[in-house]
Amino acid sequence: MEFIETLRPTHERIVDKIVAHPMVDGLGDGSLDPAPFRYWVKQDYCYLTEYNRVFALGASKAPDLDRMGTFATLLDATLTEEMDLHRAYAAEFDISEAELEATAPSPTTRAYTDFLVRTAALGTFDDLLAALLPCMWGFHDTAVRLRESGMPDEPRYAEWVRTYTDEEFAELVTWCKELLDERAVGLPDARQRRVRELFETSARYEYLFWDAAWREEAWPV
Repeated sequence: MEFIETLRPTHERIVDKIVAHPMVDGLGDGSLDPAPFRYWVKQDYCYLTEYNRVFALGASKAPDLDRMGTFATLLDATLTEEMDLHRAYAAEFDISEAELEATAPSPTTRAYTDFLVRTAALGTFDDLLAALLPCMWGFHDTAVRLRESGMPDEPRYAEWVRTYTDEEFAELVTWCKELLDERAVGLPDARQRRVRELFETSARYEYLFWDAAWREEAWPV
């Protein structure tokens, strides 16, 4: 994957920072206090809600029926399965469905999801893919590194690691990488630079999302 390899240094640099963050370090060794992770679970529900819109826009902008179908399938699976799984996972932290639905996006969640939806709505199909990939790729590689260091004793954190090292999720990451590579490799230099910028911005938001949960970020006013 020729073009994807040009993104790898940015990806690796930011995943290094994510794995070293005390939030993720504590998740990996099982020592993380549940409070910031409860915050993360609620904010991730807000994130997933907007993520669905990106999949919907991906279906509308897809260049052919095959890719349109894949994005439509991802949208349906996220709406009908992933959201239910997230509600069940939240319940393990004593977070009710009502509490999830009442959660307001944090400043970082709002900024990140606005960036994603704006890029998907106003940009090209390639732009959408570039903004979408860091979440999938970052979660997978973060979880793989945590697994390699030894599974956490805390079963709820171990479940997070298993979810994002799952073979089906790994296949989704590969699909997105291959699709972006196929689309971007023949783009003019200026368009490739734009795709890289969008990828890096989204990857930076991935780090900030973890950091916001660690700080239990709130609106100051």
